[in-house]
Amino acid sequence: MREILDELEARRARAHAGGGDRRIASQRAKGKLLARERLEVLLDEGSFEEWDMYVQSPDGDDEQIPGDGVVTGWGMIEGRRVFVFSQDFTVFGGSLSEAHAAKICKIMDQAMKVGAPVIGLNDSGGARIQEGVASLAGYAEVFQRNVLASGVVPQISAIMGPCAGGAVYSPAMTDFIFMVRDTSYMFVTGPNVLKTVTHEDVTPEELGGAVTHTTKSGVADGAFENDIETLLQLRQLMGFLPSSNREKPPVRATQDAATRTEPSLDSLVPADPAHPYDIKELIHKVADEAVFFEIQPTHAANIVIGFGRIEGHTVGFVANQPMVLAGCLDISSSKKAARFVRFCDCFSIPLVTFVDVPGFLPGTDQEYGGIIKHGAKLLFAFAEATVPKVTLITRKAYGGAYDVMASKHLRGDVNYAWPSAEIAVMGPKGAVEILHRDVAGDAGKIETLADEYRQRFANPFIAAQKGFIDDVIAPRETRTRIAGALSLLRGKQLENPWKKHDNIPL
Repeated sequence: MREILDELEARRARAHAGGGDRRIASQRAKGKLLARERLEVLLDEGSFEEWDMYVQSPDGDDEQIPGDGVVTGWGMIEGRRVFVFSQDFTVFGGSLSEAHAAKICKIMDQAMKVGAPVIGLNDSGGARIQEGVASLAGYAEVFQRNVLASGVVPQISAIMGPCAGGAVYSPAMTDFIFMVRDTSYMFVTGPNVLKTVTHEDVTPEELGGAVTHTTKSGVADGAFENDIETLLQLRQLMGFLPSSNREKPPVRATQDAATRTEPSLDSLVPADPAHPYDIKELIHKVADEAVFFEIQPTHAANIVIGFGRIEGHTVGFVANQPMVLAGCLDISSSKKAARFVRFCDCFSIPLVTFVDVPGFLPGTDQEYGGIIKHGAKLLFAFAEATVPKVTLITRKAYGGAYDVMASKHLRGDVNYAWPSAEIAVMGPKGAVEILHRDVAGDAGKIETLADEYRQRFANPFIAAQKGFIDDVIAPRETRTRIAGALSLLRGKQLENPWKKHDNIPL
């Protein structure tokens, strides 16, 4: 038995050695953790159980390395089970082979059976070229499982090195993507090919780095300074999410009373309707302990999305941001918010929506870019959602954008407004200029008529008279009223008509 145990330890040591000292040193020189070190940071101490440590590619020779470039298994995050894979760049550049893919597929299949999230730590040079079509088939097997798992268990990707070509499509189908600044990148076609085909000269960082994908493209949801910060932020995100669509999100004990009032909110909205304010201040003052985990903070910043808690229960916040583009909805913000709303609906996370929206952003760029279809995505997402929906209009809610932002007409459960709210087809000045063309150029007359329009159409009490607003509340009461509404809705039951699936305007 001693000899057998010694052989076991030797085999484990061989697998843990990865690609050897030289490649390990190269990984460290780039400021990157090794595959198993990343799992030590991500998971609760001592909780990781590795599967398939000894797997090698079929017909492997003496050069083959046990594990085949990916570490797979399961462990705990804050005492809750998750399945993980961590690609090892020291082994064949983390390239994906048939065996490598089979290991990933195995833990994904098991995650769906037991109802646990899947977290992928991506650091790979792409398909194993030597295997040809077998490696491509391996990618497709993973893609198929991404689709089947979507909406069943949360899927999170951390890009911690290269991720190029076909490899990008698996993370793209997961729910959230985190990246590491300066050491990770994603692109379908690399800089060398671009230079040859299109004559564009661009660096990997410019083409597909963390900053690019969290500001311009919106592909990624967060960019962090190093491996450790990325993994710790991922742990924090997991604390807001349920393990599967069969469970509710975890509830955290809190000392923050639901009845807490915030007198400072009474002066949040400026008297001048053209003056901006930061909607994040409202979110922080409503959420438990002012904790707000923002998603995509640097992309489409005219809308704010993310997770917080109220009375210990996870909620998804969606809010127009008057500080950016006056809070208008545009193509990017509509897509950003629609995907978030649909995620929350998949996993029974109530939605709290703060509305200050003057409309959709005008312009030929928006129209040619398909704002009609993209704006409809957000409308569709809110209308389809069956989770509890609580909406508060703080100031402007004009035109079709009023409808889109979780209005009562899209099955909003509880809809509030502050006294400063203006709910109308359009802003008073624009309405007057259309209705009273005869006074064009008379600034004094236009202002007088605008005030009359505001009193007659644009104040919250008109909507309240029709039942479109359930109550007009004092800003300082916001947390108390939202907490009460969410408590009321905790047992909500609502089902959409049976269908194979919907046909959201993609």
